[in-house]
Amino acid sequence: MIILAAGQGTRLRPLTDDRPKCLVELNGRPLLARTIETAKTAGVTDIVAIGGYKIECLAGYDVTVVANPDFASTNMVRTLFCAESYFGTGFVMSYGDIVYTPDVLRKLLADPAPISVTVDRGWRAYWEQRFEDPLGDAETLLIDAQDYIKEIGQKATSLDAIEAQYIGLVAFRGSGVQSLTDAYRAAQQQERDGQSPFNGARSLDKLYMTDLLQGMIGRGDKLKPMTIDRGWVEIDSVSDLAVAEQIMRDGNLGEGA
Repeated sequence: MIILAAGQGTRLRPLTDDRPKCLVELNGRPLLARTIETAKTAGVTDIVAIGGYKIECLAGYDVTVVANPDFASTNMVRTLFCAESYFGTGFVMSYGDIVYTPDVLRKLLADPAPISVTVDRGWRAYWEQRFEDPLGDAETLLIDAQDYIKEIGQKATSLDAIEAQYIGLVAFRGSGVQSLTDAYRAAQQQERDGQSPFNGARSLDKLYMTDLLQGMIGRGDKLKPMTIDRGWVEIDSVSDLAVAEQIMRDGNLGEGA
């Protein structure tokens, strides 16, 4: 497993003044500690955390720490590729600001597709807890007739464009790893040629993971949605943290799988 844990989490200040976002505590336990426990419960013991902001705080956790020295000026895709030497023949990529149940991870690990993208069909009620206008923050996710993702991560103008919500948890296996690296190399070449990667709005350094996933779809790669119904939370702001803590206290997280 590779955990993207380089960010500061400015919307979580002052909680992140002295620690990275992944070490903010959810009901008394750091997010990273929860992810490590979930991984081990699901049988994953080889864990890499890519740090950046206050990376020294990651010492003492049972992970291999890799640095993104340019964390302040780069985004998720550049962070992920700081750990390219750990991709091997397959890996699970996890955002560092999400918490999910072992059953969610077990279901992802059991999915044989070369690229499996975890998506939550029960997202709407959760978004209504988090946001005054759920549509204002939600992103598109559309699935085609062959059960592959055809659109992900775009600005949504209608709930009809959201069949589920991407949670930040993806598995790449075998040819899927090659597809991932090929897409990244193509984006690098596009930028060297003076073009915007995948004809999008962001530079290579600023690419979101959904930009890369959509770019892969555009290149003809098949991304399989691994659907869940809740079983996870995201901690992106102080208000998110309050919602997640209440969900956990009430026992309403659900298994997700």
